[in-house]
Amino acid sequence: MPTTAGARFQPARPYNDLPRLPPAAEIETRAVLKACIEARAALAELKVAGELIPNPAILINTIPLLEARASSAIENIVTTADRLFRFAQDDERGHADPATKEALRYWTALRRGHESLARRPVSTTTAIEVCRALRNLDIDIRRVPGTALSSQSTGDVVYTPPVGESRLRDFLANWERFLHEQTTIDPLIRMAIGHYQFEAIHPFTDGNGRTGRILNLLFLVEQGLLAAPVLYLSGAIIRSKSDYYRLLLAVTTAEEWEPWLLFMLNAVTTTARWTTEKIRAIRELVETTAADVHRRASGVYSRELVELVFVQPYCRIGNVVDAGLAQRQTASEYLKALCAIGVLQERKAGRE
Repeated sequence: MPTTAGARFQPARPYNDLPRLPPAAEIETRAVLKACIEARAALAELKVAGELIPNPAILINTIPLLEARASSAIENIVTTADRLFRFAQDDERGHADPATKEALRYWTALRRGHESLARRPVSTTTAIEVCRALRNLDIDIRRVPGTALSSQSTGDVVYTPPVGESRLRDFLANWERFLHEQTTIDPLIRMAIGHYQFEAIHPFTDGNGRTGRILNLLFLVEQGLLAAPVLYLSGAIIRSKSDYYRLLLAVTTAEEWEPWLLFMLNAVTTTARWTTEKIRAIRELVETTAADVHRRASGVYSRELVELVFVQPYCRIGNVVDAGLAQRQTASEYLKALCAIGVLQERKAGRE
């Protein structure tokens, strides 16, 4: 039997009766609390691993780019990690293909959102700023009906979001209060509930999914569960994309919160463990590379130079100069020496 909320829901009509938070159903079930403990432990291990990386910029320039690629792929915006690294520098983006530019805007939006946490907690304003960076447009909370969401297999409408700017802002105000005032509920559970609610509100004409996934990471940073937004959460979602959408809809139609919460908490656990292993591998590779350069090209060796090529996998002469490691001629010699021992490969692009 559907719940009261489910009974009010009709897929083809705007869901103006979307229930406010907190949910009326039991949330912190035994299974959910157990999954929450595992997720928190995995995040704690990730946080420690991240602190052991000597140069935090290596992580900020790596994991969030992978997150950008995966989150964009969920919306069928497909590029490669190689292209993201190649065109990540601002003056190179004009040469990128449209999908790569779109994914790089996700990375930019994530960085700006992270910077905004120094000024305010996650909020409606944060969501607007993030979505503007994603879309590269001066957009605001939508004033027009939202796009009805349809089943890919049948074409039938499965969800129509609420309408009316004032109503959407009221929903978002409730979403904000839930995130920050319901402190008796674990932050990870609040994140998962808040993510559902944000997607159900669907406050923008486009970019809601990507905005919502960025807000997840920002909230975990705000709550102290992450030191930086380096959790590769969208990787788990894209591997179970059909389950992600199915479980979101099940909350709407039948208030089936437990399966949704378990899905999100397990996604946090698996991706935190994956990211921790990736960080360990990066750290080992940095150390191995540093030792190799010191042994085979001692004349150009510096720890800062080795770390720079991990911060900028497509490393140019200008990057070495901007880092204050050498003047242009010497910087060129440094990079050629790294090419000579196989640390880098030389590729000509324009005048560089």
